[in-house]
Amino acid sequence: MKIKLVLILMVGFVFSNGKVFSQDPNFYIYLCFGQSNMEGNARIEAQDTLSVDSRFQMMETLDCPNLKRTKGNWYTAVPPLCRCNTGLTPVDYFGRTMVANLPKEIKVGVINVSIGGCKIELFEKDNYQAYVTTVPGWMINMIKDYDGNPYGRLVEMAKRAQKDGVIKGILLHQGESNTNDTLWTRKVKVVYDNLLKDLNLKAENVPLLAGELVNADQGGACASMNKIIGTLPQTISNSYVIPSAGCIAAPDHLHFKAEGYRTLGKRYAVRMLSILGYKIADPE
Repeated sequence: MKIKLVLILMVGFVFSNGKVFSQDPNFYIYLCFGQSNMEGNARIEAQDTLSVDSRFQMMETLDCPNLKRTKGNWYTAVPPLCRCNTGLTPVDYFGRTMVANLPKEIKVGVINVSIGGCKIELFEKDNYQAYVTTVPGWMINMIKDYDGNPYGRLVEMAKRAQKDGVIKGILLHQGESNTNDTLWTRKVKVVYDNLLKDLNLKAENVPLLAGELVNADQGGACASMNKIIGTLPQTISNSYVIPSAGCIAAPDHLHFKAEGYRTLGKRYAVRMLSILGYKIADPE
């Protein structure tokens, strides 16, 4: 009788804890956030929509009827990968390079919540509301797309994604609106620490990769910020800076051209693959 009771309890445990048994350890998930360069500023070209491996997935963070996508669902990662009408982002070629170099049984999923022009303060869990009162009018509707709280949407989607796979890292590209802010690294750490806490993650298992802004070699309008970004590993031990030297810039010297996004995205991937223990030839 006792044996039967134990078996019944075990079966009940299995069905009441679907999260445990449905999570795929071979589904690597990466959270992506920042401002316009992470959002995707370059026009999506034909080559960017072709031959996307179905092992590279994106979770839609909004309802996008124009793309036939619904919030919270996974789709093959054909751009746009941020909101319904955004452009090419480094995330596109991060994911493509990852699946091209990982074992065939491993899938990669990305979740991208980014707002063009925003300061890092928009992602501060406890202070974002005060910052929102200061933003220009053109940014308001983008923030409203995420119910007024982009950080909250990122966490909401990440928790849903954790039912399917394992969060293996965080990608950041932000800083233009915080140029020369010497407190930027500490502000990023606040966001990073909150993500770890809210998603029950351990820092040693979740590296943070931060990309440089348009480099001085491209006449970057905010290139001076790269010096501050370069000090991030002094504040967050498991963080890495992705260089932007040679990534082709747009005429405004704030954003990258599509070619630049492709290069930068591959660099994010090369670093992440190295962290995972995979050594690959330079894809550039």
